[in-house]
Amino acid sequence: MTNPAPLDIDYRLAFELAPIGLALSRQRTMIDCNQALCEMFGATRDQLVGQSFQILYPSADEYERTGARMLPLLGRNGTYADDRIMKRVDGRLKGETFWCHVTGRALRREAPHEAGIWSFEDLSSRRTVKAELTAREREVAAFLMDGLTSKEIGKALGISPRTVEIYRARLMRKYQAHSTPDLVHRLLAG
Repeated sequence: MTNPAPLDIDYRLAFELAPIGLALSRQRTMIDCNQALCEMFGATRDQLVGQSFQILYPSADEYERTGARMLPLLGRNGTYADDRIMKRVDGRLKGETFWCHVTGRALRREAPHEAGIWSFEDLSSRRTVKAELTAREREVAAFLMDGLTSKEIGKALGISPRTVEIYRARLMRKYQAHSTPDLVHRLLAG
């Protein structure tokens, strides 16, 4: 019995045609990306390659805080994932914010930001950003949707649980929610 020939896989083609956005990074700078990522952010490959991931964030503060938050997890597990609000770079939806599921893998745990591969999934068809939120409100909202308590959110963000409660109250007013479960439901529903 003969062994079948190994399946010839064109990895570059697979990267380009993946159904989710993909980016390769060095020191939080995009060194390559696929067409799905370009379409998601309304940008060309030339607009993204060589740029810091910061251009995909609604604010520089969120970029910095997210990088600091993911660093220990990338170093410990080699991976990081969350849902966050991102910003379209160009095109007809330029500046629009949208919910995005981001997953990353550090190529070396001992140097987490040195090099990595990142996937981006646009969640806007299932979850829309309805209210104008501050950077911190967006972060608190993302953790609330993950089911974290005020104490856990405070620890993750480096703020007090009481401060988290203030942001939760603001979110409840903006989304006209009557309870935390109602807020989470409204956030998830968009």
